[in-house]
Amino acid sequence: MLPHLDAAYNLARWLAGNDHDAQDVAQEASLRAFRFFGKFRGENPRAWLLTIVRNAFYTWLRKNRPPENTVELNDETLAAEDVLANAEADNPQFADAGAVRRAIAELPVEFREVVILREMEGFSYKEIAELAEVPIGTVMSRLARARKLLQKRLAREFNQGDQR
Repeated sequence: MLPHLDAAYNLARWLAGNDHDAQDVAQEASLRAFRFFGKFRGENPRAWLLTIVRNAFYTWLRKNRPPENTVELNDETLAAEDVLANAEADNPQFADAGAVRRAIAELPVEFREVVILREMEGFSYKEIAELAEVPIGTVMSRLARARKLLQKRLAREFNQGDQR
């Protein structure tokens, strides 16, 4: 499990939104993984550990924070301007990694986790579906919606940058 502790903390950090809470979640997950390591029979210890992190986060979330608002999505909500295609070439400040991090942090948690697992941790749709215990279609839908929300948020920030 030791080679995967960085990935575990990274997921906890993105889900919790700050270092202090992420440390609590990662520590709890590590303790759970250690406690149940003898029962691990899978092929992918990284996915197994991140599943424990995810479950530890949701347990921590229920105990420590009021429920996050979920986003009601419809076609109008998802209609994002397609200004991002050449935005980086037109405006170098748009390539700011901080803007991307802020946009990801603003996503509802169910969308944020699939973005992190897919784009940062490199899991396949199937692996994410197994890890999150949801159908693969749900993973694909959440990821598509998350990308649309990110696109819309970054387009809005880019347009505000033009007005400065």
